[in-house]
Amino acid sequence: MERRIKPDLAVSVGEQDHARGPATAPVTLVEYGDYECPYTQKALPVVEALEHEFGERLRFVFRHFPRTVIHHHAQHAAEAAEAAHAQGHFWEMHRHLLEPQWNLDQPSLVHYATELGPIPFK
Repeated sequence: MERRIKPDLAVSVGEQDHARGPATAPVTLVEYGDYECPYTQKALPVVEALEHEFGERLRFVFRHFPRTVIHHHAQHAAEAAEAAHAQGHFWEMHRHLLEPQWNLDQPSLVHYATELGPIPFK
């Protein structure tokens, strides 16, 4: 008999999360990430490979976890991702923010937003 373990998250995955893949997928991978963290950047190709390999059997969820004490641009980068989300471009901005890892200053964030389309910045 197969024993299934279903761990619980402190905060269940819901509508507030940024998710790719079906909610009915048997596997949900939740990443708590910081756009200025080199480990979050290194996880990007691994996550994408898993998504390719598992297909509809995997749901990927990204949650912001900016470590502002050591990553001074992390909070602004997370806010840029949320602004992109409001315009329907979260995943595109997510990739932009992780690919040029160390270009997260304000002018760079505005440049990425401009590439994606109209996103309001103040």
